[in-house]
Amino acid sequence: MKKLLRLGIPKGSLQESTLNLFKKAGYNITVGSRSYYPDFDDVEIQAMLIRAQEMAKYVDDGVLDAGLTGKDWILEQGADVKEVAELNYAKGGLRPVRWVIAVPNESKIKKVKDLQGKRIATELVGYTKKYLRSQGIKAEVDFSWGATEVKPPYLADAIVELTETGSSLKANNLREIETILESSTRFISNRKSWRDKWKRQKMENIVLLLRGALAAEEKVGLKMNVPEKTLRRVMSLLSSLHSPTISQLSDTGWFALEVVIDEKTVRDIIPKLKSVGAEGIIEYPLNKVIP
Repeated sequence: MKKLLRLGIPKGSLQESTLNLFKKAGYNITVGSRSYYPDFDDVEIQAMLIRAQEMAKYVDDGVLDAGLTGKDWILEQGADVKEVAELNYAKGGLRPVRWVIAVPNESKIKKVKDLQGKRIATELVGYTKKYLRSQGIKAEVDFSWGATEVKPPYLADAIVELTETGSSLKANNLREIETILESSTRFISNRKSWRDKWKRQKMENIVLLLRGALAAEEKVGLKMNVPEKTLRRVMSLLSSLHSPTISQLSDTGWFALEVVIDEKTVRDIIPKLKSVGAEGIIEYPLNKVIP
């Protein structure tokens, strides 16, 4: 019998970033314009596009062996799943997202306690109700089918909405009054599937590659030739995952040096490397960094 891992890929805001991450991890994926079944070049993976909001339920039920979704939707569904790994990426970057309470700029609501007796619109109904109960607040929480930012002030007094940068809230004349949940993407497994030796190993291999691809997102490799007389000065300028790789060149008194560094430091460090004698400096992108 052919061994198969049924994997859920989040459809919607996380879809593109997730597929890009898998590609960087080494998986060639084809997605038809109207298909819900991405074609992996790994014949042992059967993938399906599922809304992140529903993913945890299907993994919990065993319809899927594994999937990727936000911690927020695991909590919202109350799903009993195995969280295999936290993967810090979202729609727009490599950071957690936040669920915030927001109100119109002109609203008299200044703090959470002011929500007593108010109407709140959100897609995260269950968790929001739980949070309000923990604060001793009674308020009406309505499910929002979308465009939640436009609900206040006529259809709701406040909203609980997902944000990465806060720019959408500001553009809709809203201000944050409280963050009620921070969430990041999780690789989750059905608990029975996790006890299956083959499936567990398959999932662990996928996670290893995904983590390696994420680790490479903000790093680059640098190669350069360095004269022996300035080698120590060049070394003092570099920070890496480990010590730089150094090898002696055929030209006497010269060394080849290779290092992995944070991409954000490159524009500042290359001129400094050049000024202390480094030559032939090459910067190259990385697909994966496996510790």
